[in-house]
Amino acid sequence: MLIPALNESESLPALFAEIPGQHRVILIDNGSVDDTASVARSLGAEVVLEPRRGYGNAVLAGMDHLRRDPPDVVVVLDADGADPPALMDRLLLPLVEDRADFVLSDRTDLAEPGSLSRTQRYGNRLATRLIAATTGHRYRDMGPFRAIRWSALRSLQMSDPTWGWNVEMQMKAVKYGLRIVEIPLPYRRRTRGRSKISGSLSGALRAGYRILQAVNRYR
Repeated sequence: MLIPALNESESLPALFAEIPGQHRVILIDNGSVDDTASVARSLGAEVVLEPRRGYGNAVLAGMDHLRRDPPDVVVVLDADGADPPALMDRLLLPLVEDRADFVLSDRTDLAEPGSLSRTQRYGNRLATRLIAATTGHRYRDMGPFRAIRWSALRSLQMSDPTWGWNVEMQMKAVKYGLRIVEIPLPYRRRTRGRSKISGSLSGALRAGYRILQAVNRYR
């Protein structure tokens, strides 16, 4: 499991308490100025330091770390506790049953009231429509809680260093013919800290720009 994190020390204890114990956890500290790295180590995670800011940079650093001892499946989970890692088995089931190569959480119906801002909902709808227009595949969501076979992930040759990472992955998954499944899962309001995307107008605008840029780049 890869967990990109930026200044999420307050969220980590509750998050790690929900992660099923049999999973290997790699937290990528993406230039935090708080105790994110030390808290993660104290909770049993392998910690990778990636000072270059950017969601994609963080996940790519995690992949580099995994190459020494690659897993069969990689799960990517945000560090804010909004996605429930206790339900990971639901996310993994289509992979276990060999019905999918790439599985995403679908938050559209089960998101807790207030957990997705208007900006996030609008951005998700816009991104999925643009992806459908360019690839022919209509995703329901851009859920960040996702699982993919290691072999499939490597074949995608991921490169985006920013919030465009998820768009790149979803577009390339269609292009490379991966079997894609979306699983409805709950999504919660974060109880600690502030979202890097929806927590401010500037953050939302930056993320939106990166997403639109990625749709154009990877079409």
